[in-house]
This record gives sequence, C-alpha cells and structure tokens, in this order.
Amino acid sequence: MTSSIIKDFPEDFDTLILHANIATFSETYGFDRSLAVAHSENTDASKYHSPYGQIIDAALAIKDGKISWIGDAQSALNSPAYHNTIMQIDADDKIIYANRQWVLPGLIDCHTHLVYGGNRSNEFEARLQGVSYKEIAENGGGIVATVTATREADFDELYAQTERRLQALLAEGITTIEIKSGYGLDLETERKMLQVARQLGEDHDITVKTTYLAAHALPTEYKDKENGSDEYIDAVCEWMPILHKEGLIDAVDGFCENIGFSKAQMAKVFDVAKQLGLPVKLHAEQLSDMDGSGLVADYNGLSSDHLEYLSERNVEKMAEHDVVAVLLPGAFYTLKETQLPPMQAMYKHNVAIALSTDSNPGTSPLTSLLMTLNMGCTLFGMTPEQALAGITTHAAKALGLDNKGRIEVGLDADLTLWDIERPADLAYQMGLNPIEGVMVGGQWRD
Repeated sequence: MTSSIIKDFPEDFDTLILHANIATFSETYGFDRSLAVAHSENTDASKYHSPYGQIIDAALAIKDGKISWIGDAQSALNSPAYHNTIMQIDADDKIIYANRQWVLPGLIDCHTHLVYGGNRSNEFEARLQGVSYKEIAENGGGIVATVTATREADFDELYAQTERRLQALLAEGITTIEIKSGYGLDLETERKMLQVARQLGEDHDITVKTTYLAAHALPTEYKDKENGSDEYIDAVCEWMPILHKEGLIDAVDGFCENIGFSKAQMAKVFDVAKQLGLPVKLHAEQLSDMDGSGLVADYNGLSSDHLEYLSERNVEKMAEHDVVAVLLPGAFYTLKETQLPPMQAMYKHNVAIALSTDSNPGTSPLTSLLMTLNMGCTLFGMTPEQALAGITTHAAKALGLDNKGRIEVGLDADLTLWDIERPADLAYQMGLNPIEGVMVGGQWRD
C-alpha cells in the first residue's frame, strides 16, 4: 500500500479491525475496472496497481456506521488513539484482530424474485421425466401455478416462505438485496409481495430494494381478450403510481421478450416510471434480440438483465448510457442454455458486469450467491476478480447505490469477514461457506 492513501488515524472510533487483508474494490486503492474486465486481451499485468483493490495487513476504523479510516495496521498501532482505546475496559468490544483474514464489502444480490408462493419441484421432476414445459403450462403449471399460489397465500404465509430463502442468502454475507414483485399480476397481490419484501428488510437488518415487475407475464384473466396484452399494460401503468405513493417501489422492471411484452409496451411502462421519478431496468435479450437493452439505455436505466442474445450495437449503447449488464448464470444453467452472453463485446466496451442469483421458482431456484460466483466463472469464463466485482461494486451500481459495494472512507460500513487465503477462494470453492462475520451499518450481525 502506498503512503499516499494513509491518513491521520482518527481520535475516536466505534470499531477498529486490525491485521486484515482488505479487498476494497475501490479505485482509491488500486482497483481498475477497465483492467479487471479485459482479461481476454493482452494487457500488461504491471498495470494492475492492486487486484481486488487489495491492501495487505491493513486496518479499518468505523464510526457512526461509516468507514472512517483505512490504512496499514502499523499506522493504527502507532497512533495515540489506539493506545488510549486499549486502556479502556471495553477495548475488546471495539477492536477486532482479524489475523490476516479477508474483509470484503457486504455482498449484494441485485436481481431476485425471492417473494413467491408455492413450490415447483414437481415440474422440475416432470421435465426430467420427459414432460415438456408446454404440457406443464397447459395443465396449470409454470408461472400460472406460482401466480395462483402467490395470490392464495396471505401475508404471513408469503413472509414465512420467503424468509427461509432469505436466511440462506444472509448466511453467505448478503447485506443488500433487490426483490421484485411480478407473481401477483393484480394490484392486491403485487402490493402484498412488495410489502413482504419491505418487512423482511426491516426485520432482518438488510437493505432491500424493491422493484415493481407487474409487466412480468400476462395473467390468465386477460389472455382471452382481443387486446388483452395492451389492456394489461394499461393496468400495470395504473397501479404503479398507487404503489409508489404507498412507498413500495424503488425501481420498475419488465419482461421484454417474444413470450413477454413488446418494446413499445415496455416504453409505455417506462414513460410512467419516468413521470414518477423511478429508475428502470429490464429483463432483456434472454431468448431473442428484442432491442430491450437499447430501450433501457434510451431511458438511462440502471441495468439490463440476462442478455444472452444482446447485440454489440446495444452493448455500445449500454456503455454510452452507463447501463450495468446483470448476468444470471443460475437461469442459464437451469435452462441448459447454450447461447452465451457477448462477454468479449462487453469487455471491449467496458460495460460494468454484475452477477446475481435470479432466485425464482421456475428458472433459477438458487439461493446461494457464492455458487453464483462459481457459475459466473465456469459458465461465462469470468475471472474471480470480475465475478466478485459483480456481487459488490457492480451490483451496487445496478441498484443505483453509491454508498455500498466498495470499502472506502465515507461509505456505509457494510462488510464481510472471511477465513480464506485469497479472494479467489470464494469463487473457486463449491459448497463451503467460510464466512466469519457480517457487519451492517457498523454493527456486527448476530
């Protein structure tokens, strides 16, 4: 670590972490996103000031829920403030000796459908026995089954089912999560889903960003109408200001696909979101190229997600408008997809790439962000540095959060402590969870 980033040690702190290896994912400490995503090109390895923005044998001070100081451990040990603190009886409550364990930002799952009712493992089993998805759907399965179960579940039932999935993610160091609606497809159930998401955030000491995804699928009550799809989009637009006024929406999403909604229909939804001052994102280019990512760029949206069929023209447009690419390897794996997202084009144009579980009952019943890391590397050819950036700094960017996802002075003290030899271990190992601690807003999670 260079002396230029050593600041005067603070006179007071709430918590001091000593002798830690820190992966900051911060440009301040040498993380270079443009180099981190350009592994496929002939780059000069010496240009990496510090992979992961890492600082070895470092110290980190926290005050009032924020990171107040970062430097080398010896600078902290030599400071008068440190010596004053260890004279206090409660010094053990304020000083954590990390013993060269790794500190990373709190992990961020930036695309989930975590709130839903029911269970579709029966469909998973049926498909493996040769039953087609079409047959399953014709017999009331697929998304129709999830919508039915979600509508029938009351708030408490829906909360209890979702809480189990959330707890699995919390155990792996999640401190921020995005949760979408979209399995209600009527005003009452969309509201219920968003209310459950909000309540889970309050109860479990986690930042929850809620996304309105009523434009997810066409409900059965509209399918037999002559202009049912357009009528439903009108309803989606009518419900949006109602739920926004109730404080339930942080962003707006939709499914732009040949089995979903058209670009023109999504533009209508985005127009209402824009009027309400809500950022937009989109499920796009998962099954075909519908130009959805270009639409998100036109609206200066947060992210475009899935992207297996993304064109280079729209990669360039995403780069121009700073739209994050959110890749979802769980769905790619579950659907046995063979069309890879255009990784090289995204590297070439320096598009920020995030990773997420896409946790949902049909195409990605995944509740492990650590497994998502490994999938991002093995399926999409990402490096561990890229993958970890995808669930920290790039995931924060995909949610419009400037105060999370990196370890920098002034940012929220959302941190994770890991018993690992190097950050790559988190992407390399499968089924092992080496987490030692999680801090949210400067407080250790029980």
